[in-house]
Amino acid sequence: MPHEGLPSETAKPYIVAGMPMYNEEETIGSVVIRALRHVDEVICIDDGSSDASARIAEACGATVIRHRVNRGYGGALKTLFIKAREMDADALVLLDSDGQHETEDIPNMLKPILSGEADFTIGSRFVEGGGGTDMPAYRRLGIKVITAASNLSSDLGIKDTQSGYRAFSRTALDRLRFDAEGMELSLEMLEDAHEKQLRVLEIPTVIRYDVPKGSNFTAVSHGFTVMTWAMLSLSQKKPLLVLGIPGFGLLAAAAAMGFRTAQDFTLQLDSIIGSGISAVWVGLLGLSLMATGLVLQSAQRFLRLLLVREFGLD
Repeated sequence: MPHEGLPSETAKPYIVAGMPMYNEEETIGSVVIRALRHVDEVICIDDGSSDASARIAEACGATVIRHRVNRGYGGALKTLFIKAREMDADALVLLDSDGQHETEDIPNMLKPILSGEADFTIGSRFVEGGGGTDMPAYRRLGIKVITAASNLSSDLGIKDTQSGYRAFSRTALDRLRFDAEGMELSLEMLEDAHEKQLRVLEIPTVIRYDVPKGSNFTAVSHGFTVMTWAMLSLSQKKPLLVLGIPGFGLLAAAAAMGFRTAQDFTLQLDSIIGSGISAVWVGLLGLSLMATGLVLQSAQRFLRLLLVREFGLD
């Protein structure tokens, strides 16, 4: 049972590991057993599974909370946070039930939280010492793009916003609130942490992509959903950046199109009356030369007459 009050030097902190679970009968047993080596209790949120995941998790020592229907990743985390607060947990470690996250990294995830250095830690693939085994290049690129968009709005500077391997202090469990039901929750949680001045720290970890099942979300659907949420959030916080830059781009494109249209019109006009315009310019040049010649000729005659009258020269 959890202790009462805040942890002290003599009281052992009560640590809970939480796992959203949806049809993970192939992996859940081993993940629960390995996680129990580092935590006091494992809570599995069975999000409407149709297989034996719940029975296997319970048989391996986990406490299982069942959802009658699939509520999604965000729905599972809401239930998990409520349960962790009810249990008066000092820290909650969140990891996937499909075996992607290394349970041996749980102590590293908890260390900054239990020492008071951080309220919220993220197992990161993109800090020194982190990585992903057999991580597809397109997934890496997608994560980088989403992370960049998220950091523009939150200013957190997190390098791996899409990692589901996370740990939370009691303070974070009490303060964090989120509404999203899908994977966009990963960004909403970070923004809420930033607004509530929670200390977020990235911990290097290696996430595996060679597990039997992997994520229930395809890279395209996951990326589209999360990126849409990130851009909507960014447009609310920095509208000039999101709307102003594209607006300037559209204005520049319109100016270029207008210039091209004017050029095309000029070329068409030249093809119709080009010779006439040339004749006008040539004629004006000829008239200018004739006028200049007449003026010079008249001046020469005037000077000659003046010399004759004054000096008798011819």
